[in-house]
Amino acid sequence: NDYIDQMKVIYKRIQQSLKTRWLVFKDELEVRLGKRHPLLPPKRYDYINIGANTIINKEFFGYFVEKAGLQADATVLEVGSGFGRMAIPLTEYLSTEGRYEGLELLKDGVNWCQHHFTPKYPNFKFQRIDVYNARYHTTGTQKAETYTFPFKERTFDFVYLTSVFTHMYPNEIANYLKEVSRVMKPGATCLCTYYLINDISKEQIKNRLGTYNFEYSKADYYIEDLKDPLYQIAFKESTIKTLYEDCKLDIDAVYYGSWSGRQDFLSFQDIIIAKKI
Repeated sequence: NDYIDQMKVIYKRIQQSLKTRWLVFKDELEVRLGKRHPLLPPKRYDYINIGANTIINKEFFGYFVEKAGLQADATVLEVGSGFGRMAIPLTEYLSTEGRYEGLELLKDGVNWCQHHFTPKYPNFKFQRIDVYNARYHTTGTQKAETYTFPFKERTFDFVYLTSVFTHMYPNEIANYLKEVSRVMKPGATCLCTYYLINDISKEQIKNRLGTYNFEYSKADYYIEDLKDPLYQIAFKESTIKTLYEDCKLDIDAVYYGSWSGRQDFLSFQDIIIAKKI
């Protein structure tokens, strides 16, 4: 019986090894055949939304340049760089005078970017941050509400966070915005996405017109799923605007998203663009 059990374990390991090798071969073949951008993560990372990456990064690159005024020689910080989907169009836009830094919780994402972006684009750097998140990094040793970004003051011309504050609590966002402001140069720009609750989105939610309803109200935020609070989190627009004021970030524009069922929208999530005072 022990021998049979050992053979079963060995057989499963061989199966897994063969499956992994096949997926790697298939991924490389897709790149060679031009079916996938070489910087996009392969399908074997099945816990991320591979299919929408190209559409989303093209969409937001347009916002970076047209709405936020991103210049080719800018120093750029992305908080929540993931597998680098937003960084891909920047590799073709930033000049050699420009620089990109990515911060990310996911080990696989950082490893992918370090091995596929940086060797070809030395001005693109990625590093993992060991910040606790109940949904994405449960072994993190540092708290988001007290974490300090690993950069000096007045370092960046442009900072962006997409689908990051939609998975964080208010006190954590307050600290991150403080850090965003600290590392921004005077006059620098930041772009962040949210789910903002105001009179219009409340009415849309009441009539069940949106993708999310955020029916569970907490002290100063709203959640979509009681069993998984960090799945999606929304905030009163007035609360977020107060945080910006406290961090000396002057809001240039608020672009509302389609998530609440609005007919007039820019993207899916709400977008706030602000400048460092």
